[in-house]
Amino acid sequence: MYAFEYVKPKDLDDAVALLKNHEEAQPVSGGQTLIPTLKQRLAAPTQLVDLKHVHGLSGVTHDNHHVCVGATTRHMDVEQSDILHHHIPAVAELAGQIGDPQVRRRGTIGGSLANNDPSACYPSAAMALDARIHTNSRMLMAEDFFTGLFMTALEEGEVITRVDFKIPARAKYMKFPNPASRYAMTGVFVAQFHDEDGVRVAITGASEDGVMRHHGLEAALNANFHADAVDAVAISADGLMSDLHGSAAYRANLIKVMTKRAVSAIQ
Repeated sequence: MYAFEYVKPKDLDDAVALLKNHEEAQPVSGGQTLIPTLKQRLAAPTQLVDLKHVHGLSGVTHDNHHVCVGATTRHMDVEQSDILHHHIPAVAELAGQIGDPQVRRRGTIGGSLANNDPSACYPSAAMALDARIHTNSRMLMAEDFFTGLFMTALEEGEVITRVDFKIPARAKYMKFPNPASRYAMTGVFVAQFHDEDGVRVAITGASEDGVMRHHGLEAALNANFHADAVDAVAISADGLMSDLHGSAAYRANLIKVMTKRAVSAIQ
């Protein structure tokens, strides 16, 4: 690692000021992405601004239409949330599939969304559940927040404060994990709503551009919410990742398989 200064802000305003006033400062909460990056000497921040003790950034609440999760809420706490188990159990189940128990005890939902790893699980939930992502200065819809591989609409000094997941009629996340890292080689989140949103299908771990919705699958499932409806949808390998773990064609097939499993699980 390179040398850096560790700073513990007294509140959110203090944290934002530190990030804005020090060009090479970076926020840290769980550190499950940042710390390995530092160890590999791929990042050299002058300051690490610790967000995990900032008041008001953790916890799970709800209103009539959304479940609201604070940015520094750990994966373990998302997994164990009674509110999520009651309103959106698919998100709690998703959190329980992230990494291993050690990762789930440290990693946070805000860190996962801000990093936007192409194989991370939470971005698919945010996209499928039409999530509102709040920062210290504004609110962004998930569709506008994720802008590409490891890229988001976050600006310099801007930090996520919470994410609001729209409550669906039913939903399910199915992941084909890498056996070593537990990251999604392909993960599919299917959500069905009783309003104009209908069925939304979001995919992680497959596209070269990161998380994406699949409008062909959505159209088929809106017409007939049954696993058999997926068979008629052509899944193109164009733009999908190809690496030592699986080709683009393999991931295209996984999209169809994981979607069918998700729909079957909630029919």
